[in-house]
Amino acid sequence: MKVLVATEKPFAAVAVEGIRKEIEGAGYTLDLLEKYTDKAQLLAAVADADALIVRSDKVDAEVLDAARQLKIVVRAGAGYDNIDLAAATAHNVCVENTPGQNSNAVAELVFGMTVMAVRNMYNGTSGTELKGKRLGIHAFGQVGRNVARIAKGFGMELSALDPYCPDAAIEEAGVRPVHSVEDLYRDNEFVSLHIPATAETRGSVGYDLITLMPKGGVLINTARKEVIDEDGLTRALEARPDIKYVADVRPDCADALMERFPGRVFFTPKKMGAQTAEANINAGIAAARQIVAFLRDGIDRFRVNKA
Repeated sequence: MKVLVATEKPFAAVAVEGIRKEIEGAGYTLDLLEKYTDKAQLLAAVADADALIVRSDKVDAEVLDAARQLKIVVRAGAGYDNIDLAAATAHNVCVENTPGQNSNAVAELVFGMTVMAVRNMYNGTSGTELKGKRLGIHAFGQVGRNVARIAKGFGMELSALDPYCPDAAIEEAGVRPVHSVEDLYRDNEFVSLHIPATAETRGSVGYDLITLMPKGGVLINTARKEVIDEDGLTRALEARPDIKYVADVRPDCADALMERFPGRVFFTPKKMGAQTAEANINAGIAAARQIVAFLRDGIDRFRVNKA
């Protein structure tokens, strides 16, 4: 069987070596399509693939139509909105992600940007400290849990909102559960976003929520740009000169925001929450192991689409 690794942004060489060891060690063939520049290259490469590993590469109905032997796609990372789940299910293709493999990397970036925000983007003026401040975690999955762990080291007071996570699990992590999104934003100087982009969450964070934040509020987004109502964000920044927004998911209106609100917004050049050597290696090797488990034993523990 052939396993294809298709990555416009390649894995680190050490990650590819680890993937190769897992795949070839199981008796399968590994094929690499790295730094491809045209979708036609992907369509040709998947034609005889039984399994596919991708990063942020788009796997849509056209790709699935071309991949007639495909049985499984694994997204090396937590988010999987680059894969058409309905089309995959229609093609009887299992889709999995690798949750938790890059969660520490993302959580560390949260605080890299947060410290920069409270120190006024390092412009030489007097800023504030995180100790004793309140941090709200919007979704308490693997990344949110790591954010909580690191925040404790700063001496912050923590609360979290996650309707899919039992209160007991949140409390066990030393975090206070809240049950209203309005309360989360109203009660915290800092809110860190970790919600996925779904029909329910797209555009859900906008003017009404952001302007609930206390004076000096900082909103940190390492989730998806789609969860932000950009018009509402713009209006909130205009109405509340004390609020800042930092993200590693550059909004469509980034240039306008930077021009209108200098020193109050920051965006990384590209989504880079998982851009560490460790996360790159962990996610790639986890994807390879999950493919072997599926092809060899039918295990689909991390399936994200319907069986």
